[in-house]
Amino acid sequence: MKMKKLGTLILGVSLFAATLSGSYPARAEAASSVQILLDGYPLSFSGEPIVLKGTTMVPFRSISEALGIEVTWNQAQKTITAIKGAGDDSVQVVLTLNNPEAMVNDSSVKLAVAPISQNGTTLIPLSFFSQQFGAKVGWNQASRTVSITSPPKKMYTLGFYAISSFSDVNAVTEFNAVSYGWSRIDEDGKFTTKGNVFQIPPAAGDITPEVLVSDAAKADTTPYLMVYSSDVKGELTKIIEDQTYREQAIADMVQAAIDYNFQGIMLDFEGLGLTTDKELTRSSFNTFVKQLAIATKAANLKLSLALHPLNSSYKGYDYKMLGQLADELVIMAYNYEGGSSKKPEPVDKVNEAIKLALKETDKSKLILGLNMDNEDENSVNTLIGLAKRYDLKGIAIWRLGIINKNEWNTIYNTVEFKS
Repeated sequence: MKMKKLGTLILGVSLFAATLSGSYPARAEAASSVQILLDGYPLSFSGEPIVLKGTTMVPFRSISEALGIEVTWNQAQKTITAIKGAGDDSVQVVLTLNNPEAMVNDSSVKLAVAPISQNGTTLIPLSFFSQQFGAKVGWNQASRTVSITSPPKKMYTLGFYAISSFSDVNAVTEFNAVSYGWSRIDEDGKFTTKGNVFQIPPAAGDITPEVLVSDAAKADTTPYLMVYSSDVKGELTKIIEDQTYREQAIADMVQAAIDYNFQGIMLDFEGLGLTTDKELTRSSFNTFVKQLAIATKAANLKLSLALHPLNSSYKGYDYKMLGQLADELVIMAYNYEGGSSKKPEPVDKVNEAIKLALKETDKSKLILGLNMDNEDENSVNTLIGLAKRYDLKGIAIWRLGIINKNEWNTIYNTVEFKS
């Protein structure tokens, strides 16, 4: 039978009756008082949750998208096929409307409540969903909250190695890429590897900067040379607007990347568009990145950009154009409450930053930045959950050397690294 993608299909999830009410209603009732969290952040649905026979039912479309579940619909047989994974690790679930039995990888499984269609929405019990697709489900009676924890997901990981990162040097090879913060644009608008804070570090015994870069490359971890600059004294504006400074900086940073055997350049140009003409700044930065992209391509180097989020005070970043020029964009969705707040970022702002970026750039190029100066073992799980929910390319961790054991454990339990 010919199958077609069900773009508007919405499955549903449920919670066992005993946790929701003292009785088991025979008809559907509104369940709007039940809060549903995915990885600690509210999940929006296209339809109103209901309680059916004591089971809370909610539309499933958002969950299926967030967890990467492919869904197809057979109109003739009224069957829904949900698939996640590939090969021997794949899970295939076939559901039939009004049938209390489902097929899971060719095995029959009894459902607590049969799939139903209500106002064009198809619903399925949460307990069944969580068991088959690896999500964990918790219930808080006091707050009437369903908490869904997504299963670990294999995703692209980028680590920042800068300032005091040597204590985590053994973690470098676990990442897909590592950006070494060893260079900057100085106050005179010139590229340097001997600047304040961001500089080529001294050797630690036999471990030299060259060895660190080489070991990363041998482990298939792409080593990037990070070039930092702020615009405190107008040095950044100078190199993006002045052709002579621009060309010299590009030539110097590409040559430094070649000399130290880096495989890419990461631009971390901060502070653009706060007090300057926004349109001029965006245009000038686009020109700088366009010329740098030509130079990096000619040198067989990748190009990554770390950018302030679109909901920050810095308006000098054209995500649409920059996404076309660079291999990837890191959304630095942090420091909303000041650089020294040491408090987890407001998740609503991070969520907004991702949604704004997605309007301008394809998700396959977007990486969510995590500032571990501010996050803790609980908040980092929520932020990684957002990267999963929107199916971003991956996450970028600022920075190695400041992550404690509990935070590492959370990250490892949430993300499947390459090694």
